[in-house]
Amino acid sequence: MSDDLELNACKPTPISINHFNPKVQLPYGCTTTHIYRAMREFLDFLGFINTQLHGKGLARFESMLMPANFSSIVGEFLIANIPKQCPTLAKNRFHNGHPDLIPAGRFSDDSAQYASEGIEVKASRYTSGWQGHNPEDTWLMVFVFDTNRPTDALKGIAPKPFRFLRVLGAQLSKSDWAFSGRSGQSRRTITASVVKSGYEKMAANWIYLAPELW
Repeated sequence: MSDDLELNACKPTPISINHFNPKVQLPYGCTTTHIYRAMREFLDFLGFINTQLHGKGLARFESMLMPANFSSIVGEFLIANIPKQCPTLAKNRFHNGHPDLIPAGRFSDDSAQYASEGIEVKASRYTSGWQGHNPEDTWLMVFVFDTNRPTDALKGIAPKPFRFLRVLGAQLSKSDWAFSGRSGQSRRTITASVVKSGYEKMAANWIYLAPELW
C-alpha cells in the first residue's frame, strides 16, 4: 500500500483552464492561457522526473530536495517557460536581475540589472507573507503549491501529489512590503515580506484557484 501511495504521488494533480480567472488583469500581453500552458509544462516535467525516480527506487524530487531549493526550481521553471508561451515577455538574462520577466526586446539582449517594467515571479508553499530582498514597486506573481517535504516521512505524513493551489498577482508598491527582522544570533539575510495591503491587492486579482478553493 505504501508503494502504491508513493507511485500515485508521482503524478501531479492536473489543472484546468476553467479554474483561471477570466476577469484577471495581466500586464505585458500575458494571458491566463500562457500561464496555464507554462504550469502544465511544469506538471508534465515533474511527473516524468518522479516516475523515473520511483522506477529506480529513489525518493520523489520534492521529497529529496530542501524545501527552499524545490520552491526555487518551481519558480525558475515557470520563469523560463512563461516566455515560451508569451512572446511579449522575456526571461531577464542578467544574473540575479530584477524583475524575472521583462518586456521582450525592451532591453539590450533582454538583460537588465534593475528595471521598473516587468514581472517578478515567486513559487511558495506559503499562502501569504512572501519574501523578496527589498521593498519594490513591482508587478508580483506568486504560484502557491502544496507537496511533500523531505521530513514528512519521519512525521508520518502520507505521500501526496504535487498540486498548484493558487496563483495571485498584482502591481505592488514599496508600502506593500515590510522588512523582516532577525535575531542578534541569526545569520539569515534580511528580507522584505508582502504585508496585508499587498496580499489584498493580489488576492483581488487572482489568476488561478484550485477547484476546492472556489
